Amino acid sequence: MNHFTRRSALAAMALSTLVAALPASADTFPSKPIRIVVPFGAGGVADLTARTVAQKLSESLGQPVIIDNKPGAGGVGAGEAVAKAEPDGHTLLLMSNGTAVSAGLFKTLPFDAQRDFAPVSTLGFFDLAVLASANAPFKNLGELMAFAKANPGKLNVGTINIGSTQHLAAELFKSRTGLDFLIVPFNGTPALTTALRGSQVDVAIEILGPMMGQVNSKAVRPLAILGDERAAQVPDVPTVMQSGVANFDVSSWNALAAPAKTPKDVIARLNKEVQAALANPDVKKKLFELNVSARGSTPEKLGELLGSEIKRWGEVITKSGVPRL
Repeated sequence: MNHFTRRSALAAMALSTLVAALPASADTFPSKPIRIVVPFGAGGVADLTARTVAQKLSESLGQPVIIDNKPGAGGVGAGEAVAKAEPDGHTLLLMSNGTAVSAGLFKTLPFDAQRDFAPVSTLGFFDLAVLASANAPFKNLGELMAFAKANPGKLNVGTINIGSTQHLAAELFKSRTGLDFLIVPFNGTPALTTALRGSQVDVAIEILGPMMGQVNSKAVRPLAILGDERAAQVPDVPTVMQSGVANFDVSSWNALAAPAKTPKDVIARLNKEVQAALANPDVKKKLFELNVSARGSTPEKLGELLGSEIKRWGEVITKSGVPRL
């Protein structure tokens, strides 16, 4: 190799090293498969939501979008994996309202949900509902509240695990209404459903989607939707606010976030493709069948949502005395 050739080879190597070290940009992104870390097990609503959107993103971005399930520990492991990943847009976190709850529920976390992630977009919202068994005396939320007011401490409200959104929603409902009732947590939806149908609890607060089979079979009756809009699946059921409780709006949600310091143009590209995916009729239909309302956002709106949710659930945890982990 002559001197000129050697210099050219060294220059080419230096240039390739420099290019590799440059941060990702929308012009070169994505340059490899994208991984979405999901803090839940396979087959659940959150996982299926992520997979539905991932399939469409893979088509539009021209790279495989892989789902990596890391369930357990309140999503701490999944969050830590993404917070420490290369900030190039190729590793994303399926964020949820559980991310906001964890900020107040855990004494220490290996990441700061607001500092260590760059919001991309919300994906979908799913409704929570107050439900009664078919033979319960309550036909609506007004009758339920009247009973609780006339019989302090005698109403039993079932939810799933302590610290879940459902459990904290019950604590928030107690705080906002001033009612005195007992919250009874169960280890999962099947156990809660059995207790509700067997009248071991008077009512339950649970995500509507997993309960729709019970609703359609008339085994349980939804009394109110906790969000700010009626649910498309049960349009005749009013919201809690429509039933007389002011400023009460609780929904479960999923979103995408990247590691902090991910270039803004990469975030913008991801946001654009997520909005296109959520607007796709097939995606909207699949999410509707999962009882998920497809709803995207700007990165800024997701950041505001996360901040407000951290503040709200932190206050509920503190006020209710839920033990921190």
